[in-house]
Amino acid sequence: MLIRSFSPADTDAVVALWTEAALVRPWNDPRADIARKLTQQPELFIVGEIDGVLVATAMSGYDGHRGWLYYLAVAKAHRREGLGRLMMHEVEAGLRALGCPKLNLQVRSENAAVRGFYRGLGYGEDQVMSLGKRLILDES
Repeated sequence: MLIRSFSPADTDAVVALWTEAALVRPWNDPRADIARKLTQQPELFIVGEIDGVLVATAMSGYDGHRGWLYYLAVAKAHRREGLGRLMMHEVEAGLRALGCPKLNLQVRSENAAVRGFYRGLGYGEDQVMSLGKRLILDES
């Protein structure tokens, strides 16, 4: 798999992959999320492709204190091939190069398979509650 920076030409394929991976929610317009990411650390938005076909994504960021991971996705046809692990390795390396001491991520509580994936990579559950507030409502 070739891992490279996201390009705006990838947008349709990325949104399709995120939809297939059940990452899209009505309150988050994926195209707006992409546009926002491109204004902040766009180099931390990576994609993976095989034979020119986009099969994986990972969007991360670093605020000077902690790193965050969003939208890790692998196409269903390529799951269980180690591609998610490769993408995470690339994310971690990029954040480590920026001096990021810790990477945080959120997993929906009902998603046991994904929780198991991250545990296998050495991630543990922090004893915190995630809180959020929409500051901008996306139109879908």
